Amino acid sequence: MNRRALERLLDDVRCGRVGVDVALARLRELPYQDLGFAKVDHHRALRGGAPEAVFCPGKTPEQVVEILARLAMHHPNVLATRADESIRDAIAAAQLPHTWHRSARLVVVRPEPVEGIGLVVVAAAGTADLPVAEEAALVAEALGNRVERVYDCGVAGLHRLLDHASLLAEANAIVAVAGMEGALPSVIGGLVDRPVIAVPTSVGYGASFGGIAALLAMLNSCAPGVSVVNIDNGYGAAHQASLINHLISKIR
Repeated sequence: MNRRALERLLDDVRCGRVGVDVALARLRELPYQDLGFAKVDHHRALRGGAPEAVFCPGKTPEQVVEILARLAMHHPNVLATRADESIRDAIAAAQLPHTWHRSARLVVVRPEPVEGIGLVVVAAAGTADLPVAEEAALVAEALGNRVERVYDCGVAGLHRLLDHASLLAEANAIVAVAGMEGALPSVIGGLVDRPVIAVPTSVGYGASFGGIAALLAMLNSCAPGVSVVNIDNGYGAAHQASLINHLISKIR
């Protein structure tokens, strides 16, 4: 249940198209629906601007499918993150309409095209960072943002990034994805007056400690306007970028 759906329901009641009993039945599931193993948060889009997403690890395929089916009754573009083949196969077997993005480990259930507003740029330092970058880009698109990708533009060849300086300056928010030493967000933060959301990845040799080195480097950035999410958290970065982009677009 998002703001627009709630407004339509109330308007239908006011105009007599929907009875009070039917409206009460729909509202009874707010703010959540108890499945025993999970409490599905149908109220989240109304509170936080986007429907609940399903983080798949730790859940059985059956649990994931049940949660997704309940969410898809109320929302398009329901996201299942960190989904593997078993999750995708269970979704297909349940005949839920979906799109499977293998490299990003992302399933979009009940996919519907969304006209993107504003601009979110997703920049990735190297090709090895693309799974996390694509998770961020696809999630941002599903949340209704116009997204441009700037890939393989890390600091080992800074001219590749500078070729996109005008695009970076146009963005309302920038998601910067990097492993190794995690320098890309600081460089971008020093080039533009836009909020930069840094995503450390677990890409790198042994001393990168599975992304901890990049995380610490980003947390210690001397460039103002850089915020940092957890290692490999493309979803969280996209959600933050979407909130910023939608707020700025609304003001403009």
